Amino acid sequence: MVEIMISVVCVYNDEKIFNDFLLKSLKNQTAEFELIGIDNTSNEFKSAAAALNFGGNKARNKYIMFAHQDVSFLPNSWLEDTEKFLDSTGSFGIAGIVGMSEIGSSNQKRGRNIIKHGEPPEAWSWGNRIQKPEPVQTLDECLVIVPRSTFDVLQFDEKTCDGWHLYAVDYCLSAKERGFGVYVLPMEIYHLSKGAVNKKKFKLINGPLPDDYYEILEKVIKKHADTYKIIYTTCGEWNTLYPVTLQKCSFLTKTLTYLHKVLKYK
Repeated sequence: MVEIMISVVCVYNDEKIFNDFLLKSLKNQTAEFELIGIDNTSNEFKSAAAALNFGGNKARNKYIMFAHQDVSFLPNSWLEDTEKFLDSTGSFGIAGIVGMSEIGSSNQKRGRNIIKHGEPPEAWSWGNRIQKPEPVQTLDECLVIVPRSTFDVLQFDEKTCDGWHLYAVDYCLSAKERGFGVYVLPMEIYHLSKGAVNKKKFKLINGPLPDDYYEILEKVIKKHADTYKIIYTTCGEWNTLYPVTLQKCSFLTKTLTYLHKVLKYK
């Protein structure tokens, strides 16, 4: 009997995308897996945290992978190769394929990934390509993996992350506070989406991201402000000393970051 190591949990709201990307890619994998698909086309779940906790609690295997519906694995041995990385990484709380290091002089230089995205597929120019697992502060939500043993004691925060953003960022920060490691893996995927954007006018004032992103961000900052001075995400860096409303504006963000560095070294 073949041992199954990975349970794949996906909450989807577009059945065609789910079938054409994640499901099609999984069918080509050389390793066995457990699939837990959560149909949210009727909006039964109001947040990713609630949906993924529901799916994660159904998982029966050593590792639980939480993946977006528009992800494809490259190559066909992806699951098998990832299992080897996970087993050799040692003790960790969560791993992913796009991460934010605390090391680097800019948001882009702190990025760690080897993914492709968009149409047509192209390597993501943002961040640094990696060749081995690296410790990071946070991970992007497109794909994260949590050991079953960690998920038993730490699940996604449904109160703080009551929408569809930052649930993995919050999980990473909570995991590190509990002494768990957070790692990005050199595993290549294709991700169709380029991320959420604010479709309203006056982005300079309202910010480039959806309003609900900033609403959840405020709660994440409040939760972790005592531990982290700056929270690094793929959508930007957020200073926990200043209100999110001020940091929405790129000009104000740069000014506040500059002032923070000046005051720090005085």
